[in-house]
Amino acid sequence: MQFRSLLAGSAMLALLAGCASGPTDQGEDAGMTASQTNYQGTLPCRNCDGIDLNVTMMGEEMSAPEERTFTLNATYRNHPQTPPDENYEGNWEVLSGTPSDPDATVYELTPNGDGQIYYFQRINERTLELIDPERRRFENGEMLQLQRQ
Repeated sequence: MQFRSLLAGSAMLALLAGCASGPTDQGEDAGMTASQTNYQGTLPCRNCDGIDLNVTMMGEEMSAPEERTFTLNATYRNHPQTPPDENYEGNWEVLSGTPSDPDATVYELTPNGDGQIYYFQRINERTLELIDPERRRFENGEMLQLQRQ
């Protein structure tokens, strides 16, 4: 089962069911000022105990596009089919605004080669939240949050 399929199912499950693991502990620094920033959290999973997500973003918002890269690693907890970890690399962009907040900051993560584009809204200096491709937050978005480490 691929991460993008589980991601869509997990997001829908979070929207409809409203039960899943919460985010991991928070880190110590705030802001996107370091040349490398790591975010971690656990997303809901309908067939397992959760999907541990680790996103590392290299570069800064004002860096040249080729300097803004990322890695995204997904690990499934206690999945009955024991799928392998999924690892993606690519570039990220900064987008402005969402339908509900024209001042919001959104990070668009585009994997190299085949793969789904991921959108994370910056909730605050310590928190990113997975949002849909239309840049809308899910109803139970707090379950889709990653915390800066």
